Amino acid sequence: MKLKSINPFDNSVIEEFNEYSEETIEKIISASGEIFEKWEKTEFSARRTLLNKVAEILRTNLAIYAETITHEMGKPVRESMAEIVKCAWVCEYYAENGENFLGKEVIKTDADTSYVSYEPLGTILGIMPWNFPFWQVFRFAVPTLMAGNTVVLKHASGVQQCARHIEKIFGDAGFPEYVFSNIVAGSGKVKMIIDNPVIKAVSLTGSTEAGKNVAGRAGSMIKKSVLELGGSNAFVVLEDADLDKAVDIGIKARMMNAGQSCIAAKRFILHEAVADEFIDLFKRGINNLKQGDPMNEN
Repeated sequence: MKLKSINPFDNSVIEEFNEYSEETIEKIISASGEIFEKWEKTEFSARRTLLNKVAEILRTNLAIYAETITHEMGKPVRESMAEIVKCAWVCEYYAENGENFLGKEVIKTDADTSYVSYEPLGTILGIMPWNFPFWQVFRFAVPTLMAGNTVVLKHASGVQQCARHIEKIFGDAGFPEYVFSNIVAGSGKVKMIIDNPVIKAVSLTGSTEAGKNVAGRAGSMIKKSVLELGGSNAFVVLEDADLDKAVDIGIKARMMNAGQSCIAAKRFILHEAVADEFIDLFKRGINNLKQGDPMNEN
């Protein structure tokens, strides 16, 4: 089976990727489990240095990564650039704060000494979506790695160039091989990946249906799962609202990221006293949006 990277602007096929065999996937997961034994023992200072190097690589190659995002996902290139900057920020944030977040918390009990300790789990599977192809991976992977876990990524089928870039970034930054691993696979391979005993937990961002399937499979294996699923978010406009401001914010809330955002405004609930005027202004605002090649910064 081949995974296709398709430019949504003109529907051209950018590149095709051969799906990994089950044997290859098993080898990658096994290697990730083996390197975990060493990675969990590394000092926070070493992890900090590596994450800061990742941030440096992201900023140095910002234009290349942003172009890849725009070609594969379709968002305006300015937003792709902002996504890369945000990924660099999250690396630096956890590099600076991760050790404190994971410090032991002393608690009072009837024992001489009691504390909560945060320990790495092992190899964590990330099933990530196409709409923020860098950010969704980094916001999952960076704290996971800082906590001493290893990461296996199953990215969305249509953004495999982004997935390849991300794996190379972590390697170029100096992370040991298999601490961060990308698996080229479609959704049909997810079950066997979750079932692998090396995988200790799963993080998914995706549809409600995908969440049901992943949570069900993980639960049947007594494995932890974290799900971020779709929503139907309400944008409420009351009678005393500043309509010009509400329309401006509403358009951005609905159309950001080329309209492909989990937290976009999807339901507009309008007070009847302002509904007609809001809808008229909103339509005008939508009609004034520029459409065209997302690589055009204007």
